[in-house]
Amino acid sequence: MIIEGLTTAYNPLDKGNLGVSVREALLKQPIGFMSDLLRKTGTRTYCNKFAGAGTYAIYYTGNFQAYKVIAEQNRDEKFEAPIYVGKAVPQGARKGGLLDSTKGTEALFKRLRTHARSIQEVSNLDLADFYFRYLIVDDIWIPLGETYMIEKFQPVWNKVGGFGNNTPGKRRKDQFMSEWDTVHPGRSYVAKLSLPPNLKTSAQIVREIENYLVLPQEEKAKLPVVDDGEPEQGDEPDM
Repeated sequence: MIIEGLTTAYNPLDKGNLGVSVREALLKQPIGFMSDLLRKTGTRTYCNKFAGAGTYAIYYTGNFQAYKVIAEQNRDEKFEAPIYVGKAVPQGARKGGLLDSTKGTEALFKRLRTHARSIQEVSNLDLADFYFRYLIVDDIWIPLGETYMIEKFQPVWNKVGGFGNNTPGKRRKDQFMSEWDTVHPGRSYVAKLSLPPNLKTSAQIVREIENYLVLPQEEKAKLPVVDDGEPEQGDEPDM
């Protein structure tokens, strides 16, 4: 019997193999409650603060009808379908300051905390239904790990724009309410911007979400990842 194997030499340093390695390491990390990210001792100190930069995945288990498909895959501690995948890189990374830039950063914790606040503020989601896992990664591999997580899972909030937005300083020209905020209203900074409505109604976006979630993975992959303009550095002032 002839056993067929690789036709080329396996290279563990190939970009694809490195990306899969980071992704699989993230998927082995323990699950945490998103609500724990907002717990404080006293008025300013967060109980569960941690240092580092890296990648993360957020999971939903609640009863919002549009997300029924993925919620069922995450209940009973299965956590098989992230609703969102992201990254947080240290301050200075966009200027080429990657080497030794992880020292002292809390970029990953602050990014996740920002997401927890967003979810807590909206009117039709419950933060208690959200979970996360994260992986602290050497800076150079962070974008690669995020890319390979998105490639595998095609999370819906990476395709429906707005969730990754951080608090902007002011309203931008020609800016409309994001699709995410149209479906999930209530974020305080969005209300302050007095944005005009999205060109799509909430009902239209919900239908698109439901249709997206039943597509085969190869069809999901054909749709672009939405650029939320997310602040990958994650280092907003502590509050």
